[in-house]
Amino acid sequence: MTVKDTPVDTAVLGADGPEVGVQGLGCMGMSFAYGPTDTDQARATLERALELGVTLWDTADFYGAGDNERFLAPLLRTHRDQVVLATKCGLKPTSEGLFGPRKISNHPDYIRECVDASLSRLGVERIDLYYLHRRDVSVPLEESVGALAELVQRGKLRSLGLSEVTGDELRQAHSVHPISALQSEWSLFSRDVERTAVPAASELGVAVVPYSPLGRGFLTGSFVRAEKELGGEDFRSTMPRFTGENAAANAALLEPVREVAQRHGASPGQIALAWVHRRAQVWGTTVVPIPGTRRPARLEENTAATRVRLSEEDLALLDPIADRVAGDRYADMSSTAAGRE
Repeated sequence: MTVKDTPVDTAVLGADGPEVGVQGLGCMGMSFAYGPTDTDQARATLERALELGVTLWDTADFYGAGDNERFLAPLLRTHRDQVVLATKCGLKPTSEGLFGPRKISNHPDYIRECVDASLSRLGVERIDLYYLHRRDVSVPLEESVGALAELVQRGKLRSLGLSEVTGDELRQAHSVHPISALQSEWSLFSRDVERTAVPAASELGVAVVPYSPLGRGFLTGSFVRAEKELGGEDFRSTMPRFTGENAAANAALLEPVREVAQRHGASPGQIALAWVHRRAQVWGTTVVPIPGTRRPARLEENTAATRVRLSEEDLALLDPIADRVAGDRYADMSSTAAGRE
């Protein structure tokens, strides 16, 4: 077996959650948000993921109004025992499409409907990890988590997660039913999750599953003038960090990443992922990032990052980057923990 073919290590999500590869796979971009997809390449990426021990596959009912779940279904039929399947509910599609305003619902009846719909689209009997995609502050959190706990008891869900919540919200939910995973954006560009949520996760023994650990591709060094390089069907073209002067300012922040990458004979993206993996040591909790990709070669590159070990000298160059990033993660941050803290 070559180094490139070496499976990633494993970790357990929460106190009694599923065992997964220490790096997962964000599946959203395979059929949603980032423009046209070569479906054959995307399917090959999923197959390659299992060969490399990348077993945590992350999707949501919001991604393409269920299309992303449907995309995964055929491979789940043949590889169900190998995949730890994560999906979410809470974000509601609107008639204005991808770039329009988002609605949020955590009402128990809506949660139950969403779970049944996801089970049907995915063609599975149980979902391994089920998240509330966003917090609906109009519904008591105890009611929402209570509804999810009932679905665990009924065998439709195995374990529970929350996405983009504050530390207090995580503690509140965990008091109703054990939470296995907290999913939030976390990268060299985005560290607001460290204010309250990560400390709470560490305290409670909740795993952290960082999404967009590559800054939605920015940290790979792929963009020089992002606003001009992204197509009109790419969701990132609406995001503050990818537009106008912000895009140019953020591209200039990558020089330390490139310097560290050169030291290690690695790519900038691998250094960005290695930094996220290092957070497990810093915070004393399990960290399983889920970088998204649609190409097997990029998947191999990403998994190799689990073997990069950053020095204190490296970290001294990398850690200050987040404080210099221009622009918020979203145009409207109200549905995120950072928007409520």
